[in-house]
Amino acid sequence: MDSNPNRARTVILALAAIVLSSAMFFFGTGMRPIWWLTWLATLPVLLIAPRVPAFFAFGIAALAWFAGTLNMWRYLRHILVLPDNPHAGPLVMPLGVAIGVLIVPSGIFGLAVLLSRSFTRRGALWRAALALPTVWVTYEYLTAVFSPHSTFGNLAYTQMGFLPMLQVASVTGVSGITFCLFLLPSSIAASLAGCERPQQKRMRAGAIGTFYLIVMLFGCARLHFTPKAEHSVAVGLAASDLPRNLRIEEPEEKGRLLRDYLSNVKSLAAQGAQVIVIPEKLSVVVDPETEEIDTLFKEAANADKTRYVIGVLHVTKDAKLNEARMYSPDSATVLTYEKHHMLPAFESKLRPGTTRTLISQPSGLWGIAICKDMDFPSLSREYGRDGIGLLLVPAWDFSDDGWLHNRMAVMRGVESGFSIARTAKEGLLTVSDDRGRLLAEQNSASAPFASIVANAPVRNNRTFYMRFGDWFAWVNIALLVGLIGSRRLNTDA
Repeated sequence: MDSNPNRARTVILALAAIVLSSAMFFFGTGMRPIWWLTWLATLPVLLIAPRVPAFFAFGIAALAWFAGTLNMWRYLRHILVLPDNPHAGPLVMPLGVAIGVLIVPSGIFGLAVLLSRSFTRRGALWRAALALPTVWVTYEYLTAVFSPHSTFGNLAYTQMGFLPMLQVASVTGVSGITFCLFLLPSSIAASLAGCERPQQKRMRAGAIGTFYLIVMLFGCARLHFTPKAEHSVAVGLAASDLPRNLRIEEPEEKGRLLRDYLSNVKSLAAQGAQVIVIPEKLSVVVDPETEEIDTLFKEAANADKTRYVIGVLHVTKDAKLNEARMYSPDSATVLTYEKHHMLPAFESKLRPGTTRTLISQPSGLWGIAICKDMDFPSLSREYGRDGIGLLLVPAWDFSDDGWLHNRMAVMRGVESGFSIARTAKEGLLTVSDDRGRLLAEQNSASAPFASIVANAPVRNNRTFYMRFGDWFAWVNIALLVGLIGSRRLNTDA
């Protein structure tokens, strides 16, 4: 750094960058993000990075990210120390959270800022603008591939309140949204920090502006010209957060909670609900007593002329299953779906499912998934390719993450082109369409037995992302390889 007054000024600017960026990350990400703050969060760090040595640039960026993501600490600590988690402990919990959720992403962000800084100082401003988006898209994609939590924590979910931007997911998946989030501040920072002719600045500003204009026009057009669904279904959702209803019932108490739910949701059938969805893992059901529960709900389905989807922990002779069971009027067949993706370590002893469940109805094709399955875009893409127009999702959240986990599920409908009806204990009851619009919403804690009835359009929209998957993430990986290979990074530049 320069000496005396210039050094002091640089230190002040660096501290200001850390404070501003970390504050915007803190409120622009996490459980209930303010979506527009996420667009600005990286800008202060990117502006200061070319003015300081590489080591300090890395430290400023990493510290800003680390401080900003402390908004997740209470949630992560609360989840990891639940009594049911055998891996919780005074040492394992802090180390696991600090390394996996806070330190590693902070380091990746610091390296991304270093790459952008390197190109900015060399006057390669297009490459400077692309460096941060491509690094972060690559990091998030690799995390989604290898993490048991898939896309949980992806920055794209910060934009769930910005519907025009959300439509990008129908083409690129979450990667495109993250790319847009970082390209704009990276481009602004490169232009302000670099020395170039006014004509070059205008050309790049025009190109970036045109790109975002196209993105926004696409998003607005997709929302405005949503095709009318030929069919819709009245969906009833119900959940209870009463303390005694949040415990998974033991086999000897089998059926108590299921009967309570059944008596409380009959009113939804009277309101015209054609299918009623209640949360996952309501009760432990052990063979052969499963037949008693099946008989109970078959009779209810016949009497109420509606379908019931219930979530149970089904214990068979060979395995324990997190299962959804569907009962239909005038049908002896019980359709079942076994959850594919288990929550570590709470469900590590349960056997994952491997098949999808499709229900052919006059309104169209329906599917079933359970809770954490919705963190994984690949399963939803497969359902989209199957042609479903409505996905029914029993779930169980952790109160703090109710909004976020629900909106992650909503994203799957935008990506792969179908409506979603999701009901969660300690979370939200929502019906959303294939554009990410919320058609109905209720908090599960709003009543002893919270419930809603809403019409869900049954429409399969064969999106580009559903057909071609994570093509945009691979484009970013290729771009990043090209950026890194274009020249050696001079760490003391």
